Amino acid sequence: MATVVLRVRLMDGDRMDVTFEESEADTEEEVIENVILRLAQDAGVLRCRHGDRLVVLYGRGIAALEVAPRGAVL
Repeated sequence: MATVVLRVRLMDGDRMDVTFEESEADTEEEVIENVILRLAQDAGVLRCRHGDRLVVLYGRGIAALEVAPRGAVL
């Protein structure tokens, strides 16, 4: 299982740091590629965590996605 921390900028300008885990991916690069492929779809949805809360991100509401080398601060 691989985990990445993403900094998401929403269409309204707000920013949010979330954690995404994927059990089928072995490396961080695979996870990042899968995140981009999912959000690029018309009905792209990503289930993430923000602290202890479940957050569902819809691709249409995201303006930018950033993956920092050290990760974002949650």
